[in-house]
Amino acid sequence: MSRRSGGRQARLAERLAPLTEEAKPVHPGETGGTFMPLSKTDMAAIAENAYRILAEIGFGSSTPHCTKLMVEVGAIMGDDGRLRIPRSLVDHTLSICEHNLTLHGIDPKHDLELSGQRVHFSTGGAAVHIADPVNNTYKNSTSKDLYDMARIANTCEHIHMFQRMCVLRDIDDTKTMDLNTLYNSVMGSSKHIGTSFAEADHVEAGLKMLHHFAGSEEAWRAPPFVSMSNCFVVPPMTFAAESLECLRVGVKGGMPILLLSAGQAGATAPALLAGAVSQAWAECLAGLVYVNAIKPGAPAIIVTWPFVSDLRTGAMSGGSPEQGILSAACAQMGNYFNLPTGTACGMTDAKFPDYQAGSERAYTAVAAAMAGADIVYESAGMYASLMGACPESILMDNDLLGSCMRMTKGLTVDESSLSFDVINEVCMGGKGHYLGSEQTLSVMQSEYIYPDLGDRSSPNIWAEQGKPVLLDKAVKKKNELLSSYYPKHISDEADLAIRAEFNIHLTREQIGR
Repeated sequence: MSRRSGGRQARLAERLAPLTEEAKPVHPGETGGTFMPLSKTDMAAIAENAYRILAEIGFGSSTPHCTKLMVEVGAIMGDDGRLRIPRSLVDHTLSICEHNLTLHGIDPKHDLELSGQRVHFSTGGAAVHIADPVNNTYKNSTSKDLYDMARIANTCEHIHMFQRMCVLRDIDDTKTMDLNTLYNSVMGSSKHIGTSFAEADHVEAGLKMLHHFAGSEEAWRAPPFVSMSNCFVVPPMTFAAESLECLRVGVKGGMPILLLSAGQAGATAPALLAGAVSQAWAECLAGLVYVNAIKPGAPAIIVTWPFVSDLRTGAMSGGSPEQGILSAACAQMGNYFNLPTGTACGMTDAKFPDYQAGSERAYTAVAAAMAGADIVYESAGMYASLMGACPESILMDNDLLGSCMRMTKGLTVDESSLSFDVINEVCMGGKGHYLGSEQTLSVMQSEYIYPDLGDRSSPNIWAEQGKPVLLDKAVKKKNELLSSYYPKHISDEADLAIRAEFNIHLTREQIGR
């Protein structure tokens, strides 16, 4: 008996050894699409409504460059100053635009394939505060905070790209801020990077910095590893002039563009959710027309971020269930149009990691993922409806997002998984349970996902271990990581060349050089 027990223990130890990438229970890009708040008829109706909005209402405040190019390809400038986009032009754009997009990581192992409802999770946001859950306070966000959060996210398996999370409030000049935001994000993470720019000349300078990072302009363009989040529209249905200029420079510079519409239901978008989805898609389709008028087939992602208002106060409510439904519906429309699509979920209204935060992040993020959003932005670390970012939470949210991805993956049904022979052996052979079966041991890590920080111990064992608290574990892990982990994917030569040309606020010592 002891030999058999020892054999089981050896097999169990073997099963608990680190998995190969292929054997892990979830991977970046698991296929979503099982959650469908919209029927096929609903999707067709929303698409038709978006076409009608574009053709009959159109956009105000178009820039001369946008107007010229759009009219040349078939848009109509009305006497009322509104630029209208006929259905035929939208359909033509859909026939020439990029449908299967890869967002490249600085390290190619982090490349993200955006097609076929493959799901990925990203950070994101422009928090102006850092939430400090140890001291229960909020402080202004700084350059070091962004670099630190990029480092933390780079170690998180279930956070697949790093989009900047906070505003650098220790830098007053907006151009210097934009360039340091780009620098800190790239230095902190080898994954695909998302950033933004306030003005077109900031984009031009940012591209020069990226040429240094990559080694040359040619190396940057093949392939680009940074995308631009671009709020080219001020909802409802008004172009944002400076953002259009940033978009223009970015497209010409080879940068993938996130065409971002962020209307707030009940404030800058209709209060009824189908109307909010319709407006968001109309706005983003217009951006897609402009991108492809500049350069047919340029890389672009439809990023419908319809937010929600608490209609009692008018304040944004990122943790509402309606946020999850809206985002899931927008993701479905991405599948309807067969376009790379992102949305935003996980923006809890809570101020710190607590029950409210975990529940709001989970039920919104899993809704968007299971609906098949190619990227779920702002899914980790964000609090107070994007006003605050919490570094410790990134580590805890990594567990949550892994669970969301496991739910998105679903289950496989085939002859092997139906397990008739195993059931027969247990029931007819007198074992009475499956705990020691070869099947159970063989799939315990490939079929099931386990938290890195979450506690599944019994109350007695938990007490014996000193009653550990999840947040305390996250704080300890964060402190250990930030004291020792300095990514080295960017060479000293590139860093020094950038510092010679740009005003970089982080010192070489702060980045472990």
